[in-house]
Amino acid sequence: MADTSPGSAPSSNRNVMIVLSYLWLLALVPLLTEKDDKEVQWHAKHGIVLMLAGLVVWVVVNIVLVALGPIGCIVALITPLLALAQLALHIMAMVKGVNGQRLIVPGLSEFADKF
Repeated sequence: MADTSPGSAPSSNRNVMIVLSYLWLLALVPLLTEKDDKEVQWHAKHGIVLMLAGLVVWVVVNIVLVALGPIGCIVALITPLLALAQLALHIMAMVKGVNGQRLIVPGLSEFADKF
């Protein structure tokens, strides 16, 4: 839901900023430029949380694949599916954000409210 509280002036380019929020490091653009729009701020923070969670997942996956040795090479063939799932999550978040909603990811989205 869009935040309509006083002090949350909607940005004239809100949709662009919400899309940027989910393009990995570009989430810093709306975070630093749209200080008055609470909804854009939430999406920017949520995009950063998703980016960091994705990085952690990739580091863990790579450590596991290395630990598996030669079998890890075979298991690594499914990692493109993981990348596709991560991309789909970001696209779903963009679409919901542009439509004035929020994609809540259990266990992760709460961190967007904490900073």
